[in-house]
Amino acid sequence: MKWRSLEESTGETDARSLAEIFAERRELIAKYVPAETQAIHARAVAELKQKRWAANILPVGAKIPKFQLQDHDGLSVSSSDLLGRGRLVICFIRGRWCPFCVAQMEAMNLVFPEIERAGATLVDVSPQTVQQSFFMRDQHKLRFRLLSDPGNDVARQFALTYRLPDQQKAIYQRAFVNLPFVNGDESWELPIPAAYIIDHDGSVLYASANEDYTERAEPAEIVRFLQNLCGGAVSFPEVS
Repeated sequence: MKWRSLEESTGETDARSLAEIFAERRELIAKYVPAETQAIHARAVAELKQKRWAANILPVGAKIPKFQLQDHDGLSVSSSDLLGRGRLVICFIRGRWCPFCVAQMEAMNLVFPEIERAGATLVDVSPQTVQQSFFMRDQHKLRFRLLSDPGNDVARQFALTYRLPDQQKAIYQRAFVNLPFVNGDESWELPIPAAYIIDHDGSVLYASANEDYTERAEPAEIVRFLQNLCGGAVSFPEVS
């Protein structure tokens, strides 16, 4: 359940691109994880891609559903309150047990000041419990709010949620990734990782999702998009 960050291991901050960090982690997986296990994960990703899951997420131009969730401290947070402060960046992740989610959140932590300077608020949304979110924020020294989405209710409204195939579920069980405990329900459902930028009125300006949990939007790309909005160069690409 504990994935050590570079900062924990060496006292340094990893300023590489997310793609570089992910490539390193894929290499480690290829080296140390049994081939049959890798094949099951690859097959699960391929099945999601075949169904074009990411193509059917809440799109650019749509209005996000209103939501109210608890943060890592158990405090209630509403989408209305968040949007009342300016634009909103939402990252949907699987949980603190996922090394790719950890790397993404640490990378987002590095650009968090730039996101704030661009007049936006950053939050993370995952199905893990409030307690797990607290542990994640504390362990990785994250400076933004981690919101718990029980039962993936909000992720489902963004069309991100899927149920793990039985073979993949069995792998996680053998590896002691106890999702019923981590998420507080027996559904074995997860969101595909996604990043959104939401305008003041709740409309989607930017949407990025990928069925492959080892590929995600670059934090620098999100920052550039926000900076372009501040400079008046508004565009509406949907990134997949």
